[in-house]
Amino acid sequence: MSTSSDRIILLSLRRESRILSVATDGSDMKVLVGGLESKPDGVTIDPINRHLFYTFMGVVQNSGDFWETDGHIERANLDGSDRRVIVPVGKFVTGKQITFDAKSGRIYWCDREGLRVMSCRTDGSDLTTHVQTGTTAEHRQDRRRHPVGVTVDREAGFLYWTQKGKPKGNEGMILRVPLDVLPQDPTARTDIEALLEGLPEPIDLDWDEANEMLYWTDRGDPPDGNTVNRAKMRNGRLVEHEIILSHLEEGIGLAHDPEGRRVFVSDLGGHLRVVDLKRPGEGKVILQGEGKLTGIAYLRG
Repeated sequence: MSTSSDRIILLSLRRESRILSVATDGSDMKVLVGGLESKPDGVTIDPINRHLFYTFMGVVQNSGDFWETDGHIERANLDGSDRRVIVPVGKFVTGKQITFDAKSGRIYWCDREGLRVMSCRTDGSDLTTHVQTGTTAEHRQDRRRHPVGVTVDREAGFLYWTQKGKPKGNEGMILRVPLDVLPQDPTARTDIEALLEGLPEPIDLDWDEANEMLYWTDRGDPPDGNTVNRAKMRNGRLVEHEIILSHLEEGIGLAHDPEGRRVFVSDLGGHLRVVDLKRPGEGKVILQGEGKLTGIAYLRG
């Protein structure tokens, strides 16, 4: 059993979904929030104010997709208490990965079927669309336009996101824009940079500021898909792309522990794994059997 106070917060999808907390060896599992009918997808932590923020995709439609404008965002204390909706239903379509930026006091997330990368303050005010990849019904059906993963490089001032493409389609991209440049028309930005293209199906992102490195999961087909990846940002380009773990079962959530030099990753097969960055290529399952796992976040104790 772990003697560390560090925790992993993870989202478990079932008929009624849950927000869980576990020690970093998978022990001491606690249910923070249960009975969630609207499917949660992304989670992030404000460690100073001791808050969780988590997105909801909405209620699954008959097609198995999320096309209704019923996504929303909740905030809660780290123990799951004092739940409150901060971005209500009706403001966006499908909440995906979410990240907290302490310097600006904002949360950033992707709205997949709404084709947007968005942010707001931690009380839900100042709702902002940074990027919109389309506006029509035809655009919404084009999965190459679907934003999913998001992360922030505050030091250099960039907002990164993924567009996944059709499942297993090798159409995925990683893109970025200047973080604090807010265009009058988010559908017509001319400063978007496509850093990588033709990826199997990139999902969640995490930024390693100390090493100027981007991590991401990919749930596409092997050998390049169902992997954890990283690449170095150098002179505006992602270089030295490396797969640090393979053989996931629909890889989704990602959380980097820079001090511990490890990465945690979740998949829809229900596995939570840890990768020791001193031994890339090796992963250890620390939790399974708790349903499909989506977003995860790391909390240093």
